[in-house]
Amino acid sequence: MKKYIRKLALSFVAFLLVVTQLWTMKPQTVSAESAVKDLILVENIPQVEKEVTDHFELQALRVFKDGHFTKVTNNLIWKSSNKKVATVDQSGKVTLKGKLGRTFITVSDGTFKDRIAIHQKGKKVEPVFVKQKGERYDVIDHAIHHMTIEEKVGQMLMPDFRTWNGKNVTEMLPEIEALVKKYHLGGVILFRENVVTTEQTAKLVSQYQEAAEKQGLLVTIDQEGGIVTRLQSGTDMPGNMALGATRSVDISRNVGQAIGEELASLGINVNFAPDMDVNNNPDNPVIGVRSFGEDPKLVAEMGVAYIEGLQKAGVAATAKHFPGHGDTAVDSHIGLPEVPHDIERLKEVELYPFQQAMNAGIDAIMTAHVTFPKIDPTKAISKKTGEEIAVPATLSYKVLTELIRDEMGYEGVISTDAMNMKAIADHFGPVDAAIRAVQAGTDIVLMPIGLEEVAEGILQAVKDGDISEERIEQSVERLLTLKVNRGIFKEETPQPIEEKVANALQIVGSPSHKAVEKEAAERSITLVKNESVLPLHVSKDDSVVVVGRTSLSDLTAAVKTYHPNATILEASSSFQLTDAQMQVVKDAKAVIVGTSTFNVSGRSPEHAQMKLVHTLVAQTDAPVIAIGIRNPYDVMAYPNVDAYLAQYGFRPASFQASAATIFGQNNPSGKLPVTIPDLTTNVLYEFGHGLSY
Repeated sequence: MKKYIRKLALSFVAFLLVVTQLWTMKPQTVSAESAVKDLILVENIPQVEKEVTDHFELQALRVFKDGHFTKVTNNLIWKSSNKKVATVDQSGKVTLKGKLGRTFITVSDGTFKDRIAIHQKGKKVEPVFVKQKGERYDVIDHAIHHMTIEEKVGQMLMPDFRTWNGKNVTEMLPEIEALVKKYHLGGVILFRENVVTTEQTAKLVSQYQEAAEKQGLLVTIDQEGGIVTRLQSGTDMPGNMALGATRSVDISRNVGQAIGEELASLGINVNFAPDMDVNNNPDNPVIGVRSFGEDPKLVAEMGVAYIEGLQKAGVAATAKHFPGHGDTAVDSHIGLPEVPHDIERLKEVELYPFQQAMNAGIDAIMTAHVTFPKIDPTKAISKKTGEEIAVPATLSYKVLTELIRDEMGYEGVISTDAMNMKAIADHFGPVDAAIRAVQAGTDIVLMPIGLEEVAEGILQAVKDGDISEERIEQSVERLLTLKVNRGIFKEETPQPIEEKVANALQIVGSPSHKAVEKEAAERSITLVKNESVLPLHVSKDDSVVVVGRTSLSDLTAAVKTYHPNATILEASSSFQLTDAQMQVVKDAKAVIVGTSTFNVSGRSPEHAQMKLVHTLVAQTDAPVIAIGIRNPYDVMAYPNVDAYLAQYGFRPASFQASAATIFGQNNPSGKLPVTIPDLTTNVLYEFGHGLSY
């Protein structure tokens, strides 16, 4: 009896303790704890593809019953079952020991635990993950199942916030934070207006991630290098055509990795690069030096290497502009270009680099606002003119689904190009264009005009049955797969912003990245013509004159590195020199002139800039050395110049490399990535041409 009474008393005390604990516990704590469903390793998720290297870090996710998941790093216990194969520290960092066998790496938070096997089969066989299987790892499907249709559509929207009320957005504003939450945005794109300094950019990106609700944000940017460089701090890498001129996949890979490391340190996780258009049209006004060149194999080799570098740094890469914007003479920012080739020709040229990028595991493809009537002859009525026009690739089911998905076998993310470009906005209207793009198969509607109207328009299309919810979910699955593969998660304990900034300051513009920038620039310089003029041998007292207008300060700074007494002559806005300036030219020992063009009219011999070069050649006996600052085609307008160098871009490193080449400090090794025709379409300089000393 006493024993029974004692048990009863103990039970009553335990009951009181439980009641007291529940009474004093905060309601949200109970709710949060009861919402936790599991703890899993990211690497066990079926959609995740990750290679085992000598040193790597495993990631743990806390999975909640409402479908969302967060990255967890604190208060975890990590163990390795076979430390002869691999060890793991308490931050999840695994080190392989080079021994054959298998080990299980286990993680636990005290309530839930998960494990994954690492198998080292043989010394000459790469180690692999052996994933655990089961429904618990279907976190992407689970997340989608619990998302509202508004949340699903929001994942597909990627607006820009360049300015707000007329001012550049360089820090998070309450109004923007509210939009991120209201429309459940899946991502944002940053522009030069947003990314002024390293410290400021790291803070802004961190604020965007804090504003996101359940899923991490895709924070994207166009950091191609060369003429399309958004960051205002760090390295100014030469662009794609400069890389093509080096003919070095190692340099292209190193440039991609350096760019990726700088973006990753800032928290930017997607780069809309590289441009994999085949620039086989000298008259192209928008691609030009953004392309690696005119040869599909060169574009593919250099592009894949660049992609490998970016993705090694943990940043998602994007091949653009599919199916190819290279063979156009119209800028899709202002018009609707057409590529008239049939599918056989497209497979040999335009599509080839994209197929190689897909085969290499590219994260995303960006489509072009260009019509391809031999692929898709579908017509639409232009809202601008009322006329019948061809449907551009961005809005084409035959291109996005039948060609990219079905024929080319691509399973990754597809993004539109900017939907505010006139090729789309003028002819189709913001809402109709967005609906057409989703119906065609896009996953990201980039830079929609009118976020509210477009979001509501897509939702209404779903309600009306014009877009199925299944179609939306296909995109959301691809987007979440990209996020888990690239480690883009909401974090339970984000790294303190002070640590993020300190890390970014160490990486952005680091000496090692500057060395990559310098090598790429020097190896790209192409000596196209040399009438026994270069390298230039002058004494310090000899008169070397630098003439020009565009980028003259950068050219001047570079030349003065080697000839401090150089005389600078800035032409007028109409590219004229005064009589006094012309007299300086006539008395010079050598004349260096830079020209910069991007379109057909700019490189015409009748253009005032080109007339200036002709005047210099005619008015002095001194050698005239011309530099094609941007397009290598400038020499078409002044073929009688004494020497000509192509540098493919207006970044400081390229000017320094040109000056080093002129003064004999850099033996030029660049090869033309494009053919330079004369004014009658005959060949002036062949693809692959390039002189050395």
